[in-house]
Amino acid sequence: MADILIGLTILVPWLGALVVWLVGDKHEKFQHTLAVIFSIIAGISAVLLLGQVSSGTAISISIGSTYGDYSFVPDGLGVFLAVIATVIGSLAVIFSVDYMHGEKQLGRYYAMVLFFIGAMAGLVLTSNMMLMFVFWEITALCSYVLISFYNDDPKAVRGGIKALIITQIGGLGLLLGSILLIAYTGSFDINVFLTNPSVLPGNILGIMAFGCLIAAAAKSAQFPFQTWLPDAMEAPTPISALIHAATMVNAGVYLLARFFPAFEGVPGWRISVMVVGMISALLAAVMALVAYDLKRVLAYSTVSQLGYMVYAVGAGGLFASQFHLLSHSVFKALLFLSAGAIIHSVGTRDMRLMGGLGKKLPFVRFVFVVGSLALAGIPIFNGFWSKEMILETGLEHGNPIWIYVVMLIVAGLTALYTFRCLWMVFYAEPKVEQEVHTTGKAMKIALAPLAFGAITTWLLAGLFNQMLRTSLPAHNISELTLIDMIKEIVTAPATWIALAVVGLGIMTWITRDSLKTITKGLQGIANFAQNSFGFEIINSSIENGVQTISEKLRITQTGQLSWNIFGIVFGLVIVIAVLVIGA
Repeated sequence: MADILIGLTILVPWLGALVVWLVGDKHEKFQHTLAVIFSIIAGISAVLLLGQVSSGTAISISIGSTYGDYSFVPDGLGVFLAVIATVIGSLAVIFSVDYMHGEKQLGRYYAMVLFFIGAMAGLVLTSNMMLMFVFWEITALCSYVLISFYNDDPKAVRGGIKALIITQIGGLGLLLGSILLIAYTGSFDINVFLTNPSVLPGNILGIMAFGCLIAAAAKSAQFPFQTWLPDAMEAPTPISALIHAATMVNAGVYLLARFFPAFEGVPGWRISVMVVGMISALLAAVMALVAYDLKRVLAYSTVSQLGYMVYAVGAGGLFASQFHLLSHSVFKALLFLSAGAIIHSVGTRDMRLMGGLGKKLPFVRFVFVVGSLALAGIPIFNGFWSKEMILETGLEHGNPIWIYVVMLIVAGLTALYTFRCLWMVFYAEPKVEQEVHTTGKAMKIALAPLAFGAITTWLLAGLFNQMLRTSLPAHNISELTLIDMIKEIVTAPATWIALAVVGLGIMTWITRDSLKTITKGLQGIANFAQNSFGFEIINSSIENGVQTISEKLRITQTGQLSWNIFGIVFGLVIVIAVLVIGA
Protein backbone atom coordinates (compact mmCIF):
# COMPACT_ATOMS: atom_id res chain seq x y z
CA MET A 1 0.00 0.00 0.00
CA ALA A 2 2.82 2.42 0.87
CA ASP A 3 4.34 2.03 -2.60
CA ILE A 4 1.06 3.00 -4.28
CA LEU A 5 0.60 6.03 -2.02
CA ILE A 6 4.16 7.22 -2.60
CA GLY A 7 3.64 6.92 -6.34
CA LEU A 8 0.39 8.86 -6.16
CA THR A 9 1.90 11.58 -3.95
CA ILE A 10 4.70 12.24 -6.43
CA LEU A 11 3.16 11.40 -9.80
CA VAL A 12 -0.40 12.75 -9.45
CA PRO A 13 0.78 16.39 -9.25
CA TRP A 14 3.09 15.76 -12.23
CA LEU A 15 0.25 14.25 -14.23
CA GLY A 16 -1.87 17.24 -13.23
CA ALA A 17 0.86 19.59 -14.42
CA LEU A 18 0.81 17.96 -17.85
CA VAL A 19 -3.01 17.90 -18.10
CA VAL A 20 -3.46 21.53 -17.02
CA TRP A 21 -0.80 22.61 -19.50
CA LEU A 22 -2.44 20.70 -22.37
CA VAL A 23 -5.93 22.02 -21.60
CA GLY A 24 -4.80 25.49 -22.67
CA ASP A 25 -5.49 28.95 -21.33
CA LYS A 26 -8.75 29.35 -23.22
CA HIS A 27 -10.45 27.21 -20.57
CA GLU A 28 -9.60 29.13 -17.40
CA LYS A 29 -12.33 27.73 -15.17
CA PHE A 30 -11.48 24.17 -16.21
CA GLN A 31 -7.80 24.80 -15.45
CA HIS A 32 -8.64 26.05 -11.95
CA THR A 33 -10.82 23.00 -11.34
CA LEU A 34 -8.26 20.50 -12.61
CA ALA A 35 -5.43 22.06 -10.58
CA VAL A 36 -7.51 21.90 -7.40
CA ILE A 37 -8.54 18.28 -8.02
CA PHE A 38 -5.02 17.01 -8.72
CA SER A 39 -3.53 18.88 -5.76
CA ILE A 40 -6.19 17.57 -3.37
CA ILE A 41 -5.65 13.98 -4.56
CA ALA A 42 -1.92 14.38 -3.89
CA GLY A 43 -2.67 15.78 -0.44
CA ILE A 44 -5.01 12.90 0.42
CA SER A 45 -2.41 10.36 -0.75
CA ALA A 46 0.25 11.96 1.47
CA VAL A 47 -2.08 12.05 4.49
CA LEU A 48 -2.90 8.36 4.00
CA LEU A 49 0.84 7.67 4.04
CA LEU A 50 0.80 8.66 7.72
CA GLY A 51 -0.73 5.24 8.39
CA GLN A 52 2.09 3.51 6.48
CA VAL A 53 5.10 5.07 8.22
CA SER A 54 8.02 2.67 8.55
CA SER A 55 11.79 2.52 8.13
CA GLY A 56 11.58 -0.10 5.40
CA THR A 57 11.98 0.52 1.67
CA ALA A 58 8.61 0.71 -0.08
CA ILE A 59 9.82 1.19 -3.68
CA SER A 60 13.11 0.06 -5.18
CA ILE A 61 13.81 0.44 -8.90
CA SER A 62 17.13 -0.98 -10.09
CA ILE A 63 18.93 1.42 -12.44
CA GLY A 64 22.25 -0.40 -12.61
CA SER A 65 25.60 -0.35 -10.87
CA THR A 66 26.29 3.28 -11.71
CA TYR A 67 23.25 4.88 -10.07
CA GLY A 68 22.16 2.06 -7.78
CA ASP A 69 18.53 1.61 -6.84
CA TYR A 70 16.03 4.43 -7.01
CA SER A 71 14.46 3.74 -3.63
CA PHE A 72 11.73 5.44 -1.60
CA VAL A 73 11.20 5.03 2.14
CA PRO A 74 8.06 6.21 4.00
CA ASP A 75 9.81 7.12 7.25
CA GLY A 76 8.37 9.76 9.55
CA LEU A 77 10.64 12.58 8.42
CA GLY A 78 9.89 12.12 4.73
CA VAL A 79 6.16 11.49 5.09
CA PHE A 80 5.72 14.47 7.40
CA LEU A 81 7.32 16.84 4.91
CA ALA A 82 5.44 15.27 2.00
CA VAL A 83 2.19 15.99 3.86
CA ILE A 84 3.21 19.61 4.39
CA ALA A 85 4.18 20.04 0.72
CA THR A 86 0.98 18.53 -0.66
CA VAL A 87 -1.61 19.72 1.86
CA ILE A 88 -0.40 23.31 2.13
CA GLY A 89 0.33 23.18 -1.60
CA SER A 90 -3.29 22.23 -2.28
CA LEU A 91 -4.51 25.11 -0.08
CA ALA A 92 -2.27 27.48 -2.07
CA VAL A 93 -3.85 26.13 -5.27
CA ILE A 94 -7.36 26.65 -3.87
CA PHE A 95 -6.40 30.20 -2.86
CA SER A 96 -5.14 30.77 -6.41
CA VAL A 97 -8.64 30.25 -7.82
CA ASP A 98 -9.54 33.73 -6.60
CA TYR A 99 -6.09 35.31 -6.56
CA MET A 100 -5.16 34.33 -10.13
CA HIS A 101 -8.61 34.90 -11.62
CA GLY A 102 -8.28 36.52 -15.03
CA GLU A 103 -4.48 36.16 -15.16
CA LYS A 104 -2.80 35.14 -18.39
CA GLN A 105 -0.71 31.96 -18.80
CA LEU A 106 -2.54 30.00 -16.12
CA GLY A 107 -1.35 26.76 -17.72
CA ARG A 108 2.26 27.69 -17.05
CA TYR A 109 1.41 28.80 -13.53
CA TYR A 110 -0.45 25.68 -12.42
CA ALA A 111 1.88 23.31 -14.28
CA MET A 112 4.88 24.67 -12.38
CA VAL A 113 3.02 24.70 -9.04
CA LEU A 114 2.00 21.04 -9.38
CA PHE A 115 5.44 20.06 -10.69
CA PHE A 116 6.94 21.84 -7.66
CA ILE A 117 4.72 19.97 -5.20
CA GLY A 118 5.53 16.58 -6.70
CA ALA A 119 9.26 17.30 -6.77
CA MET A 120 9.31 18.30 -3.11
CA ALA A 121 7.47 15.11 -2.16
CA GLY A 122 10.01 13.08 -4.14
CA LEU A 123 12.94 14.91 -2.55
CA VAL A 124 11.94 13.98 0.99
CA LEU A 125 10.72 10.44 0.31
CA THR A 126 13.68 9.10 -1.69
CA SER A 127 16.61 7.40 0.05
CA ASN A 128 18.89 7.66 -2.99
CA MET A 129 21.15 10.69 -2.62
CA MET A 130 21.64 11.23 -6.34
CA LEU A 131 17.89 11.07 -6.94
CA MET A 132 17.48 13.52 -4.06
CA PHE A 133 19.84 15.85 -5.94
CA VAL A 134 17.68 15.53 -9.08
CA PHE A 135 14.52 16.47 -7.16
CA TRP A 136 16.50 19.23 -5.43
CA GLU A 137 17.33 20.77 -8.80
CA ILE A 138 13.76 20.41 -10.07
CA THR A 139 12.52 22.48 -7.11
CA ALA A 140 15.14 25.12 -7.98
CA LEU A 141 13.89 25.24 -11.56
CA CYS A 142 10.25 25.50 -10.49
CA SER A 143 11.02 28.26 -8.01
CA TYR A 144 12.86 30.23 -10.69
CA VAL A 145 9.96 29.95 -13.14
CA LEU A 146 7.34 30.84 -10.54
CA ILE A 147 9.23 33.73 -8.92
CA SER A 148 9.65 35.28 -12.37
CA PHE A 149 6.10 34.36 -13.44
CA TYR A 150 5.34 38.01 -14.25
CA ASN A 151 8.09 37.95 -16.87
CA ASP A 152 7.30 41.45 -18.12
CA ASP A 153 8.37 42.81 -14.71
CA PRO A 154 12.17 43.28 -14.53
CA LYS A 155 12.15 42.93 -10.72
CA ALA A 156 10.37 39.58 -10.94
CA VAL A 157 12.79 38.26 -13.57
CA ARG A 158 15.78 39.46 -11.56
CA GLY A 159 14.36 37.85 -8.41
CA GLY A 160 13.94 34.54 -10.19
CA ILE A 161 17.45 34.60 -11.65
CA LYS A 162 18.91 35.55 -8.28
CA ALA A 163 17.12 32.68 -6.53
CA LEU A 164 18.29 30.23 -9.20
CA ILE A 165 21.94 31.29 -9.08
CA ILE A 166 22.26 31.39 -5.28
CA THR A 167 20.44 28.09 -4.72
CA GLN A 168 22.68 26.50 -7.38
CA ILE A 169 25.60 27.11 -5.02
CA GLY A 170 23.75 24.85 -2.62
CA GLY A 171 23.13 22.36 -5.42
CA LEU A 172 26.89 22.07 -5.92
CA GLY A 173 27.31 21.26 -2.22
CA LEU A 174 24.74 18.46 -2.42
CA LEU A 175 26.22 17.14 -5.66
CA LEU A 176 29.65 17.03 -4.01
CA GLY A 177 28.20 15.00 -1.15
CA SER A 178 26.56 12.57 -3.59
CA ILE A 179 29.80 12.06 -5.52
CA LEU A 180 31.79 11.46 -2.34
CA LEU A 181 29.21 8.96 -1.11
CA ILE A 182 29.30 6.83 -4.28
CA ALA A 183 33.07 7.14 -4.59
CA TYR A 184 33.80 5.79 -1.11
CA THR A 185 30.87 3.44 -0.50
CA GLY A 186 29.78 2.36 -3.97
CA SER A 187 26.18 3.26 -3.11
CA PHE A 188 23.88 6.27 -3.05
CA ASP A 189 21.72 4.76 -0.29
CA ILE A 190 21.33 7.35 2.47
CA ASN A 191 20.02 4.97 5.14
CA VAL A 192 22.87 2.51 4.68
CA PHE A 193 25.30 5.39 5.05
CA LEU A 194 23.60 6.69 8.21
CA THR A 195 23.93 3.32 9.94
CA ASN A 196 27.70 3.36 9.42
CA PRO A 197 29.10 6.80 8.50
CA SER A 198 32.62 5.63 9.47
CA VAL A 199 32.94 4.01 6.04
CA LEU A 200 34.06 7.47 4.91
CA PRO A 201 37.49 8.69 6.03
CA GLY A 202 37.27 11.49 8.59
CA ASN A 203 38.47 14.23 6.26
CA ILE A 204 36.10 13.14 3.47
CA LEU A 205 33.19 12.99 5.92
CA GLY A 206 34.04 16.54 6.98
CA ILE A 207 34.01 17.79 3.39
CA MET A 208 30.65 16.10 2.83
CA ALA A 209 29.25 17.54 6.07
CA PHE A 210 30.20 21.12 5.31
CA GLY A 211 29.16 20.71 1.66
CA CYS A 212 25.69 19.75 2.86
CA LEU A 213 25.69 22.70 5.28
CA ILE A 214 26.38 25.04 2.34
CA ALA A 215 23.61 23.31 0.38
CA ALA A 216 21.16 23.73 3.26
CA ALA A 217 22.11 27.37 3.88
CA ALA A 218 21.60 28.30 0.22
CA LYS A 219 18.31 26.43 -0.12
CA SER A 220 16.85 27.68 3.16
CA ALA A 221 18.12 31.26 2.63
CA GLN A 222 20.44 31.16 5.63
CA PHE A 223 23.54 33.28 6.23
CA PRO A 224 25.27 34.31 4.00
CA PHE A 225 22.76 33.42 1.24
CA GLN A 226 19.69 35.03 2.83
CA THR A 227 19.14 37.84 0.32
CA TRP A 228 17.44 35.79 -2.41
CA LEU A 229 14.31 35.08 -0.38
CA PRO A 230 13.05 38.68 0.03
CA ASP A 231 13.50 39.25 -3.72
CA ALA A 232 11.38 36.16 -4.32
CA MET A 233 8.45 38.26 -3.12
CA GLU A 234 7.89 39.42 -6.69
CA ALA A 235 6.13 36.10 -7.30
CA PRO A 236 2.34 35.78 -7.00
CA THR A 237 1.53 35.56 -3.27
CA PRO A 238 0.30 31.92 -3.34
CA ILE A 239 3.77 31.05 -4.64
CA SER A 240 5.33 32.97 -1.76
CA ALA A 241 3.29 30.82 0.64
CA LEU A 242 4.28 27.67 -1.24
CA ILE A 243 8.00 28.47 -1.21
CA HIS A 244 8.15 29.86 2.33
CA ALA A 245 5.89 27.40 4.09
CA ALA A 246 5.59 24.14 2.17
CA THR A 247 8.44 23.42 -0.20
CA MET A 248 11.68 25.17 -1.14
CA VAL A 249 13.05 26.56 2.11
CA ASN A 250 12.14 23.47 4.15
CA ALA A 251 14.49 21.36 2.01
CA GLY A 252 17.62 22.80 3.61
CA VAL A 253 16.47 22.14 7.17
CA TYR A 254 15.37 18.65 6.08
CA LEU A 255 18.84 17.95 4.67
CA LEU A 256 20.54 18.86 7.95
CA ALA A 257 18.09 16.78 9.98
CA ARG A 258 18.33 13.78 7.64
CA PHE A 259 22.14 13.59 7.80
CA PHE A 260 22.58 14.65 11.43
CA PRO A 261 23.52 11.15 12.70
CA ALA A 262 26.40 11.03 10.21
CA PHE A 263 27.68 14.57 10.67
CA GLU A 264 27.21 15.26 14.39
CA GLY A 265 30.67 13.95 15.22
CA VAL A 266 32.49 16.00 12.57
CA PRO A 267 34.70 18.55 14.40
CA GLY A 268 33.23 22.05 14.26
CA TRP A 269 30.12 21.04 12.30
CA ARG A 270 27.50 21.41 15.03
CA ILE A 271 28.79 24.75 16.27
CA SER A 272 28.92 25.96 12.66
CA VAL A 273 25.29 24.96 12.16
CA MET A 274 24.26 26.79 15.34
CA VAL A 275 26.16 29.93 14.37
CA VAL A 276 24.62 29.97 10.89
CA GLY A 277 21.15 29.64 12.43
CA MET A 278 21.83 32.32 15.05
CA ILE A 279 23.20 34.90 12.60
CA SER A 280 20.35 34.27 10.16
CA ALA A 281 17.72 34.60 12.88
CA LEU A 282 19.17 37.82 14.27
CA LEU A 283 19.89 39.65 11.00
CA ALA A 284 16.53 38.74 9.47
CA ALA A 285 14.61 39.80 12.60
CA VAL A 286 16.26 43.23 12.52
CA MET A 287 15.54 43.60 8.79
CA ALA A 288 11.89 42.66 9.36
CA LEU A 289 11.70 45.41 11.98
CA VAL A 290 12.59 48.17 9.50
CA ALA A 291 10.82 46.87 6.37
CA TYR A 292 7.57 48.42 5.08
CA ASP A 293 6.71 45.92 2.35
CA LEU A 294 4.24 43.47 3.92
CA LYS A 295 5.52 40.46 1.99
CA ARG A 296 9.15 41.32 2.71
CA VAL A 297 8.42 41.51 6.45
CA LEU A 298 7.05 37.97 6.23
CA ALA A 299 10.00 36.89 4.07
CA TYR A 300 12.52 38.15 6.63
CA SER A 301 10.45 36.43 9.28
CA THR A 302 10.78 33.15 7.36
CA VAL A 303 14.58 33.48 7.26
CA SER A 304 14.58 34.18 11.00
CA GLN A 305 12.33 31.24 11.89
CA LEU A 306 14.35 28.91 9.70
CA GLY A 307 17.34 30.13 11.70
CA TYR A 308 15.66 28.73 14.82
CA MET A 309 15.25 25.35 13.11
CA VAL A 310 18.86 25.27 11.92
CA TYR A 311 20.05 26.27 15.40
CA ALA A 312 17.98 23.47 16.92
CA VAL A 313 19.56 20.87 14.62
CA GLY A 314 23.04 22.05 15.62
CA ALA A 315 22.05 21.84 19.28
CA GLY A 316 20.90 18.26 18.81
CA GLY A 317 17.19 19.04 19.09
CA LEU A 318 16.04 17.20 15.97
CA PHE A 319 12.48 16.75 17.19
CA ALA A 320 12.24 20.38 18.31
CA SER A 321 13.53 21.53 14.92
CA GLN A 322 11.01 19.47 12.96
CA PHE A 323 8.17 20.30 15.33
CA HIS A 324 8.82 24.00 14.75
CA LEU A 325 8.99 23.32 11.02
CA LEU A 326 5.46 21.91 11.29
CA SER A 327 4.23 24.91 13.29
CA HIS A 328 5.95 27.38 10.98
CA SER A 329 4.56 25.75 7.86
CA VAL A 330 1.03 26.26 9.12
CA PHE A 331 1.21 29.77 10.54
CA LYS A 332 3.48 31.14 7.81
CA ALA A 333 1.24 29.78 5.05
CA LEU A 334 -1.64 31.43 6.91
CA LEU A 335 0.20 34.76 7.11
CA PHE A 336 1.32 34.77 3.48
CA LEU A 337 -2.09 33.83 2.12
CA SER A 338 -3.69 36.41 4.41
CA ALA A 339 -1.22 38.97 3.06
CA GLY A 340 -2.26 37.89 -0.43
CA ALA A 341 -5.90 38.54 0.44
CA ILE A 342 -4.95 41.98 1.78
CA ILE A 343 -2.89 42.90 -1.28
CA HIS A 344 -5.60 41.58 -3.60
CA SER A 345 -8.12 43.77 -1.77
CA VAL A 346 -6.19 47.04 -1.53
CA GLY A 347 -3.72 46.77 -4.41
CA THR A 348 -0.53 47.62 -2.48
CA ARG A 349 2.13 45.87 -0.41
CA ASP A 350 3.27 49.05 1.37
CA MET A 351 2.12 48.94 5.00
CA ARG A 352 2.41 52.74 5.21
CA LEU A 353 -0.51 52.95 2.78
CA MET A 354 -2.66 50.58 4.80
CA GLY A 355 -4.17 51.02 8.25
CA GLY A 356 -7.72 50.61 9.44
CA LEU A 357 -8.27 47.44 7.42
CA GLY A 358 -9.53 45.50 10.44
CA LYS A 359 -13.03 46.93 10.04
CA LYS A 360 -13.07 46.45 6.26
CA LEU A 361 -11.61 42.94 6.19
CA PRO A 362 -12.78 41.32 9.46
CA PHE A 363 -12.22 37.70 8.39
CA VAL A 364 -8.71 38.39 7.10
CA ARG A 365 -7.96 40.37 10.27
CA PHE A 366 -9.02 37.42 12.43
CA VAL A 367 -6.88 34.82 10.64
CA PHE A 368 -3.92 37.19 10.35
CA VAL A 369 -4.09 37.85 14.11
CA VAL A 370 -4.10 34.08 14.73
CA GLY A 371 -1.03 33.63 12.53
CA SER A 372 0.70 36.60 14.15
CA LEU A 373 0.15 35.28 17.67
CA ALA A 374 1.59 31.93 16.62
CA LEU A 375 4.62 33.63 15.05
CA ALA A 376 5.22 35.79 18.12
CA GLY A 377 5.17 32.72 20.36
CA ILE A 378 2.09 33.60 22.40
CA PRO A 379 0.46 30.77 24.40
CA ILE A 380 -1.41 28.62 23.42
CA PHE A 381 -0.75 28.90 19.68
CA ASN A 382 1.45 26.30 17.96
CA GLY A 383 4.48 28.57 17.55
CA PHE A 384 4.72 28.99 21.32
CA TRP A 385 5.21 25.30 22.05
CA SER A 386 7.68 24.53 19.30
CA LYS A 387 9.77 27.68 19.81
CA GLU A 388 9.96 27.10 23.56
CA MET A 389 11.10 23.54 22.89
CA ILE A 390 13.92 24.89 20.70
CA LEU A 391 15.00 27.43 23.31
CA GLU A 392 15.01 24.82 26.08
CA THR A 393 17.02 22.43 23.93
CA GLY A 394 19.48 25.22 23.21
CA LEU A 395 19.80 26.05 26.89
CA GLU A 396 20.44 22.43 27.86
CA HIS A 397 22.63 21.23 25.01
CA GLY A 398 23.50 24.17 22.76
CA ASN A 399 26.76 25.36 24.24
CA PRO A 400 28.11 28.04 24.15
CA ILE A 401 25.45 29.84 26.19
CA TRP A 402 25.86 33.18 24.37
CA ILE A 403 24.24 31.72 21.26
CA TYR A 404 21.18 30.84 23.34
CA VAL A 405 21.09 34.40 24.70
CA VAL A 406 21.06 35.80 21.15
CA MET A 407 18.22 33.44 20.18
CA LEU A 408 16.33 34.63 23.24
CA ILE A 409 16.76 38.25 22.10
CA VAL A 410 15.48 37.26 18.65
CA ALA A 411 12.30 35.98 20.30
CA GLY A 412 11.69 39.49 21.63
CA LEU A 413 12.45 41.05 18.25
CA THR A 414 10.01 38.62 16.62
CA ALA A 415 7.21 39.79 18.89
CA LEU A 416 8.18 43.42 18.22
CA TYR A 417 8.12 43.26 14.41
CA THR A 418 5.02 41.03 14.41
CA PHE A 419 2.94 43.49 16.42
CA ARG A 420 4.36 46.39 14.38
CA CYS A 421 3.12 44.71 11.21
CA LEU A 422 -0.24 43.83 12.74
CA TRP A 423 -0.79 47.38 13.96
CA MET A 424 0.23 49.11 10.74
CA VAL A 425 -2.04 46.95 8.58
CA PHE A 426 -5.21 46.65 10.65
CA TYR A 427 -5.32 49.12 13.53
CA ALA A 428 -3.39 52.27 12.63
CA GLU A 429 -5.24 55.28 11.33
CA PRO A 430 -5.39 55.06 7.51
CA LYS A 431 -3.23 57.71 5.84
CA VAL A 432 -4.82 57.34 2.42
CA GLU A 433 -8.34 56.51 1.37
CA GLN A 434 -8.41 53.21 -0.48
CA GLU A 435 -11.09 51.17 -2.18
CA VAL A 436 -11.17 47.74 -0.54
CA HIS A 437 -12.43 44.70 -2.44
CA THR A 438 -14.08 41.80 -0.62
CA THR A 439 -12.23 38.55 0.08
CA GLY A 440 -13.15 35.71 -2.28
CA LYS A 441 -14.80 32.48 -1.15
CA ALA A 442 -11.87 30.31 -2.32
CA MET A 443 -9.50 32.47 -0.27
CA LYS A 444 -11.57 31.95 2.86
CA ILE A 445 -11.73 28.19 2.23
CA ALA A 446 -7.93 28.07 2.09
CA LEU A 447 -7.38 30.34 5.12
CA ALA A 448 -9.84 28.77 7.57
CA PRO A 449 -8.12 25.36 8.04
CA LEU A 450 -4.73 27.05 8.40
CA ALA A 451 -6.07 29.28 11.18
CA PHE A 452 -7.48 26.19 12.90
CA GLY A 453 -4.12 24.46 12.50
CA ALA A 454 -2.21 27.39 14.01
CA ILE A 455 -4.26 26.91 17.17
CA THR A 456 -4.28 23.10 17.34
CA THR A 457 -1.31 21.39 15.64
CA TRP A 458 0.72 21.42 18.85
CA LEU A 459 -1.69 18.77 20.13
CA LEU A 460 -0.06 16.35 17.68
CA ALA A 461 3.31 16.55 19.46
CA GLY A 462 3.09 13.07 21.01
CA LEU A 463 1.99 11.34 17.82
CA PHE A 464 4.55 13.26 15.79
CA ASN A 465 7.32 12.28 18.21
CA GLN A 466 6.31 8.61 18.04
CA MET A 467 6.24 8.70 14.24
CA LEU A 468 9.77 10.11 14.02
CA ARG A 469 11.21 8.04 16.87
CA THR A 470 10.02 4.66 15.62
CA SER A 471 10.96 5.16 11.97
CA LEU A 472 14.33 6.93 12.39
CA PRO A 473 16.41 4.57 14.54
CA ALA A 474 19.71 6.23 13.58
CA HIS A 475 18.56 9.62 14.90
CA ASN A 476 18.09 8.53 18.54
CA ILE A 477 15.04 10.73 19.17
CA SER A 478 13.90 10.58 22.80
CA GLU A 479 10.33 9.63 23.63
CA LEU A 480 8.05 12.58 24.41
CA THR A 481 4.29 12.47 24.95
CA LEU A 482 1.97 15.46 24.72
CA ILE A 483 1.58 15.54 28.51
CA ASP A 484 5.34 15.34 28.98
CA MET A 485 5.84 18.26 26.60
CA ILE A 486 3.25 20.41 28.38
CA LYS A 487 4.75 19.68 31.81
CA GLU A 488 8.28 20.25 30.58
CA ILE A 489 7.54 23.60 28.95
CA VAL A 490 5.18 24.97 31.60
CA THR A 491 7.50 24.14 34.51
CA ALA A 492 10.79 25.16 32.87
CA PRO A 493 12.20 28.51 34.09
CA ALA A 494 13.47 29.12 30.56
CA THR A 495 9.87 29.32 29.34
CA TRP A 496 9.03 32.17 31.68
CA ILE A 497 12.24 33.97 30.78
CA ALA A 498 11.33 33.67 27.09
CA LEU A 499 7.78 34.88 27.74
CA ALA A 500 9.18 37.87 29.62
CA VAL A 501 11.38 38.70 26.61
CA VAL A 502 8.41 38.34 24.26
CA GLY A 503 6.36 40.58 26.53
CA LEU A 504 9.19 43.11 26.52
CA GLY A 505 9.12 43.10 22.72
CA ILE A 506 5.38 43.78 22.69
CA MET A 507 5.69 46.54 25.28
CA THR A 508 8.45 48.15 23.23
CA TRP A 509 5.99 48.59 20.36
CA ILE A 510 3.20 49.80 22.63
CA THR A 511 5.44 52.42 24.27
CA ARG A 512 7.29 53.32 21.04
CA ASP A 513 6.38 57.02 21.28
CA SER A 514 8.25 57.39 24.56
CA LEU A 515 11.31 55.66 23.10
CA LYS A 516 11.90 58.04 20.20
CA THR A 517 15.25 59.19 21.59
CA ILE A 518 16.51 55.60 21.62
CA THR A 519 15.15 54.82 18.15
CA LYS A 520 16.86 57.93 16.73
CA GLY A 521 20.14 56.69 18.17
CA LEU A 522 19.63 53.36 16.40
CA GLN A 523 18.82 54.95 13.03
CA GLY A 524 22.26 54.10 11.65
CA ILE A 525 21.67 50.39 12.33
CA ALA A 526 18.19 50.69 10.81
CA ASN A 527 19.61 52.16 7.60
CA PHE A 528 22.23 49.42 7.47
CA ALA A 529 19.50 46.80 7.95
CA GLN A 530 17.40 48.28 5.15
CA ASN A 531 20.40 47.67 2.88
CA SER A 532 20.60 44.00 3.96
CA PHE A 533 23.70 44.66 6.10
CA GLY A 534 25.79 44.81 2.93
CA PHE A 535 25.11 41.21 1.87
CA GLU A 536 23.01 42.41 -1.05
CA ILE A 537 26.17 43.84 -2.61
CA ILE A 538 28.04 40.55 -2.22
CA ASN A 539 25.26 38.36 -3.57
CA SER A 540 24.51 40.78 -6.41
CA SER A 541 28.18 40.68 -7.40
CA ILE A 542 28.03 36.89 -7.59
CA GLU A 543 24.80 37.06 -9.56
CA ASN A 544 26.19 39.64 -12.01
CA GLY A 545 29.39 37.63 -12.41
CA VAL A 546 27.48 34.48 -13.32
CA GLN A 547 25.33 36.39 -15.80
CA THR A 548 28.43 37.96 -17.39
CA ILE A 549 30.07 34.55 -17.83
CA SER A 550 26.83 33.19 -19.28
CA GLU A 551 26.73 36.00 -21.82
CA LYS A 552 30.31 35.19 -22.86
CA LEU A 553 29.41 31.52 -23.28
CA ARG A 554 26.54 32.35 -25.61
CA ILE A 555 29.08 32.35 -28.44
CA THR A 556 29.08 28.54 -28.19
CA GLN A 557 25.41 28.52 -29.24
CA THR A 558 25.68 28.86 -33.02
CA GLY A 559 21.97 28.54 -33.67
CA GLN A 560 22.74 25.85 -36.24
CA LEU A 561 20.89 22.66 -35.40
CA SER A 562 23.47 20.30 -36.90
CA TRP A 563 26.29 21.66 -34.71
CA ASN A 564 24.08 21.53 -31.61
CA ILE A 565 23.20 17.89 -32.29
CA PHE A 566 26.89 17.10 -32.86
CA GLY A 567 27.76 18.68 -29.51
CA ILE A 568 25.08 16.71 -27.66
CA VAL A 569 26.07 13.40 -29.26
CA PHE A 570 29.79 14.03 -28.69
CA GLY A 571 29.15 14.84 -25.03
CA LEU A 572 26.99 11.71 -24.66
CA VAL A 573 29.76 9.54 -26.15
CA ILE A 574 32.26 10.94 -23.63
CA VAL A 575 29.90 10.30 -20.69
CA ILE A 576 29.22 6.72 -21.82
CA ALA A 577 32.95 6.08 -22.32
CA VAL A 578 33.72 7.33 -18.81
CA LEU A 579 31.00 5.13 -17.31
CA VAL A 580 32.17 2.06 -19.22
CA ILE A 581 35.80 2.59 -18.20
CA GLY A 582 34.71 3.18 -14.60
CA ALA A 583 32.63 -0.02 -14.58
